[in-house]
Amino acid sequence: MKKIKSKIWIIVLLSLPFTVWADVKLPSLIADGMVLQQKSSISLWGWANPGEKVTVLANWNQKAEVTTNTNGEWLLKLKTPVAGGPYTISINGTNKIEIKNVLIGEVWLCSGQSNMEFPLHKTTPTWKTGIFNYESEVAKANYPKMRMFTVKQTVAQEPQKDVKGKWEVCSPETAGGFSAVAYYFGVELTKSLNCPIGLIHSSWGGTPAESWVKKEVLEKDEELSSILTNYEKDVQNYTSVEANYQTALEKWKKSGNSVANTAPKKPVEPTQSSKSATKLYNGMIAPLIPFTIKGVIWYQGESNSGRAYEYRKLFPALINSWRADWKTDFPFYFVQIAMHYQQLPELREAQLFTMQSTPQTGMAVISDVGDSLNIHPQNKEVPGKRLALWALAKTYGKSDLVYSGPIYQSMKTEGNTIILKFKHGEGLQVKGDSLTEFTIANNDQQFVPATAVIKGDEIWVSSLSIKNPAAVRFAWKNFCRPNLYNAAGLPASPFRTDNWTTITKN
Repeated sequence: MKKIKSKIWIIVLLSLPFTVWADVKLPSLIADGMVLQQKSSISLWGWANPGEKVTVLANWNQKAEVTTNTNGEWLLKLKTPVAGGPYTISINGTNKIEIKNVLIGEVWLCSGQSNMEFPLHKTTPTWKTGIFNYESEVAKANYPKMRMFTVKQTVAQEPQKDVKGKWEVCSPETAGGFSAVAYYFGVELTKSLNCPIGLIHSSWGGTPAESWVKKEVLEKDEELSSILTNYEKDVQNYTSVEANYQTALEKWKKSGNSVANTAPKKPVEPTQSSKSATKLYNGMIAPLIPFTIKGVIWYQGESNSGRAYEYRKLFPALINSWRADWKTDFPFYFVQIAMHYQQLPELREAQLFTMQSTPQTGMAVISDVGDSLNIHPQNKEVPGKRLALWALAKTYGKSDLVYSGPIYQSMKTEGNTIILKFKHGEGLQVKGDSLTEFTIANNDQQFVPATAVIKGDEIWVSSLSIKNPAAVRFAWKNFCRPNLYNAAGLPASPFRTDNWTTITKN
């Protein structure tokens, strides 16, 4: 009889509407120790039961309520006061979550490839080679109002809802693992603004820009859609590539594994590769939206050097699509890649064009700290501080700061001389005996070394062998050491006055 009753109860239970009761959950970004953007309507979000009421109370006298949608998702806005804290936020549904040690200040997203990932301390003897005097820098890194959230590196096929990571207070115990560029940027903001600084660090070495762009952006652009086409070809060809690798591996094993005969490198499946289009946007950017940020700093481009002409369109597309996702035209400041024997000047030009064509952008020039053989210049203090100059001057209104070195503006020809004018060229100066890395050409496009002389706010360029000059180029090499600066000691961006076809243009 008991067995019959049990079966009846099972049938009754199975006939009832199926409801999953779940506690209120939060993304990892919304957690103890976080920094929220001051004087804003910030976004908080999470998950709970479908149709559940969620109430948020912040002890700076703010309250908001929301009911979850049919998928159990909720999102609400909360007004934040002027910088300060620490505060506590209570989130109440079927359960209660208390978020403690919350600071209100300025929040920046820090992204890119290896030169942004590069940590403050020395971690391995390979590419992560530490910065100059990293021991002393880490020892003094005591900035309790500066926090960093480092996103766990994740490849994803579709946009994700959450990331792995945690907020860390900047101290000698934690700072060593911070992105070095983001750290120096944050320190400058901390000192100048005297308020809490939150840094969300999401980067991955060796990755091209298209890894950080959403699929729809590439699909809708005729010129950029070839990136997806090439990706699909790589997916289809992977079986053959893997088979060739196995054949080569067996051959290598039979050869006796000699040092001279290096083992073949195992290919990465395209769907799992950090270098594949859209994969890092899906795994490491999409889950951060819509956490309220003030702006973005970016250090990337080395992996796109061979496709520099394409980067002219790809990079602005990335910037504009991120702004569209966050629904705000936040400032976007980036580092022009350093001089290196493998890095084409065309990529630096593409970055220059991006700054000139895309509103609310700025470019930190670091042509004076490049290393001909090391693609990871060790002096990360320079790009960090120069990015901070842009933010402090253009975002925070510190009008007394010079934030850019000379940027080529215009040219005119007088006889056998080309006269150049610059923006941000106040107090043009040379570090050394005379200006270097200027070349000049007739219409035959054959460039020769030129003599360049500063005359007030102009530079006069000429060569005895060029009678009818048509164009000038400056620092137009993979690697060189140009020496043109303004009075603030900021270097000039490499440039060319011509628009002649370059080697990466299809």
